[in-house]
Amino acid sequence: MCGRTSCHLPREVLARACAYRDRGGLRQPEKYHPSYNQSPQSCNPVLLSRLHLEKDADSSEQIIAPMRWGLVPSWFKESDPSKLQFNTINCRSDTILEKWSFKVPLGKGRRCVVLADGFFEWQRCHGTSQPQPYFIYFPQTETKQVSAADWEKVWDHWRPLTMAGIFDCWEPPEGGDLLYSYTIITVDSCKSLHDIHHRMPAILDGEEAVSRWLDFGDIPTQEALKLIRPTENITFHAVSPIVNNSRNNSPECLTPVHLVVKKEPKASGSSQKMMQWLATKSPKKEDQETPQKDKSDTPQWSSQFLQKSPLPAKRGGAGLLVRWLKQEKEEAPAAKRPHSQ
Repeated sequence: MCGRTSCHLPREVLARACAYRDRGGLRQPEKYHPSYNQSPQSCNPVLLSRLHLEKDADSSEQIIAPMRWGLVPSWFKESDPSKLQFNTINCRSDTILEKWSFKVPLGKGRRCVVLADGFFEWQRCHGTSQPQPYFIYFPQTETKQVSAADWEKVWDHWRPLTMAGIFDCWEPPEGGDLLYSYTIITVDSCKSLHDIHHRMPAILDGEEAVSRWLDFGDIPTQEALKLIRPTENITFHAVSPIVNNSRNNSPECLTPVHLVVKKEPKASGSSQKMMQWLATKSPKKEDQETPQKDKSDTPQWSSQFLQKSPLPAKRGGAGLLVRWLKQEKEEAPAAKRPHSQ
């Protein structure tokens, strides 16, 4: 399946990377909000035939438009799309012609291509309840043996992932703005991804495949469906669990986990005051009778909060007990000898 994507490229980079041009030249997608962590019901850029929006356009001409992730069927009667009772973020390729929600828009030629940097998938690992997230994308020449300092530069010439989808147009029963929404078609995973998850998006590899999928005027449905199959032209890397929460939207969501720089936690204001107090208020004199402990005995996590010189030993209850027992022994009367018979 595909339940989380990333599309954070700037508008101009995204349009240029898709080789998208219309009659007026290069155009940028409107209402596009870049994000490292896109979840369902978010608005994402998709490619579609311009003929869907302009009757006199050529079906082979493409346009980028923002759409809501999670297809809302045109026949849906409720006034709130969130009340849709079934999940439509993905559409299985083997049942696409059986489900009414997908069969109807597909028959109308409402095919689209979902654009993304890549998508996320989680692998369930034995022995742990914490799944490992992976970022999956087209192979990029700039990502080979890249260092942490150069990781941000790989996005300058990034090749976006192009996933096959279906869209529909829903009009609120009481009137209002039309809502364009889409679903991502899924297929069985390729061999390289099968250990991570058994399903993957139907990826259209290359401009020709993208054009044929979108050109509903010249390419009939049955012919276009032949493009829906797994691809081995894919790569991936493990990322930080920070991506598990869809509210986290930072570059760390995409950074390879071995390149993530772990930041040392900063001491709070109260901790800083405590360290200052320890540095100024701790005793200066050492108890000569108390043997010094080896520095290695001090736990590393606490050494930064303790004085290097050991504190005087406290008089514990054990010393008092020994002296009391000694005193009792000295004051005790001599034991009576047993009488001989």
